[in-house]
Amino acid sequence: QVEIVESGGGLVQPGGSLRLSCLAPGRLFSTWFLGWYRQAPGKERELVATISNSGRTTYGDSVKGRFTISRDNAKNTMYLQMDSLRFEDTGLYLCYVRTGIGTWGQGTQVTVSS
Repeated sequence: QVEIVESGGGLVQPGGSLRLSCLAPGRLFSTWFLGWYRQAPGKERELVATISNSGRTTYGDSVKGRFTISRDNAKNTMYLQMDSLRFEDTGLYLCYVRTGIGTWGQGTQVTVSS
């Protein structure tokens, strides 16, 4: 089972930016389907963005045009660039890695507050 390490969360003001990273070591990293999800208190887990092994991306409606998902296969790392952050972007951001089975990271907290 792949070990996932997320980082980059923190406290940011509305309109600010953060860049999340998800490190998932594995020689087959380039073949894996990857994604970011988030969960806010009292709400269901929701899709933020996904990226396939070919680089095809999808985004949740609430983040389109503001967030950008990417991957660096040489570094076994996926990124989420988050711009124009809003209060409602607050939540625990979870990295998802599908190697055949799906594996979740522990998450990194993002708090948007003034």
